Amino acid sequence: MGLAQYAIIPVRDQWGVLHDGDVNGEYATKEAAFEAAIAAASLAMRQGHEVHVSVPARNEAKADPSH
Repeated sequence: MGLAQYAIIPVRDQWGVLHDGDVNGEYATKEAAFEAAIAAASLAMRQGHEVHVSVPARNEAKADPSH
C-alpha cells in the first residue's frame, strides 16, 4: 500500500488539510482541521496505508528549532 500524508496548514485566517497536493476544508480552528485529518487518516490506515499527520506548533516563530 501507499503513503497517505496529511498536513494541517494555515489558510488565510483559517486552517486547512493538505493531502495529495490539494487543500481541503476551511476550518475555524487548528483543532477542527486536525480532527478532520485524523478521520481521513483513520480510513486510510484501515485500507492498509502508512499514515503521516503533521501539525505546526502554536507559533512557528517561537518554536524551539532543536525539536
